[in-house]
Amino acid sequence: MELWTAFLLGLAGSLHCAGMCGPLALALPQAGGGPARALAGRLAYNFGRIVTYSAMGIVFGLLGRTAMLAGLQRAISIALGLALLVGVLVTRRFALSRPVVWLVSRLKTQFSALLRRRSVSAMWAMGLLNGLLPCGLVYVAGLAAVTTGGVLAGALYMAVFGAGTLPMMLAIGFSGKLVPPPLRLRLLKAVPAMVCLLGALLILRGMSLGIPYLSPNISAAKPVCCH
Repeated sequence: MELWTAFLLGLAGSLHCAGMCGPLALALPQAGGGPARALAGRLAYNFGRIVTYSAMGIVFGLLGRTAMLAGLQRAISIALGLALLVGVLVTRRFALSRPVVWLVSRLKTQFSALLRRRSVSAMWAMGLLNGLLPCGLVYVAGLAAVTTGGVLAGALYMAVFGAGTLPMMLAIGFSGKLVPPPLRLRLLKAVPAMVCLLGALLILRGMSLGIPYLSPNISAAKPVCCH
């Protein structure tokens, strides 16, 4: 999957992040030591998120590698693309399951402890934990990372997705303000459009039409087996 799709998904999805994770970014304590240390703390927090996303990308990439070795890469790419398109059409709010509620509660406890500290390392740790918070857009990026068919490629895809969220999250952290709700609601219309685009690209990729970048002939890329 092309890396530009990861960046655009992160960029569009950062509007969603502004509502979900923005309050946490605003609650981050100012590390002592002046503006330079404050910058270091905000960067540590956001790069902590990206590290977690990258670690998740390793898992997604491994799944994709397994699918490729089994000869299922095309079918999985089409299935994931269709799932994203259907998801945009039928998505509605569901109550969180008990395991997810338990996970969020545990993370909140850890956040509370780290918020009482005023160190760059604490902000880094909060960023790592923030990457574990349940987020539909992270899972969308993960589905795309599966189609990369490689561990390092999956990690890179998720890292670029995280980089796409950086401008919005850094702007919130330094400005001390959230995106006004009316404006955010209008801009959020770009999110389902980006998910639909990603779904369409996954389907095209799975069709293996031989179109460079859009639909390369992935059938020709067969794993080499040793005897």
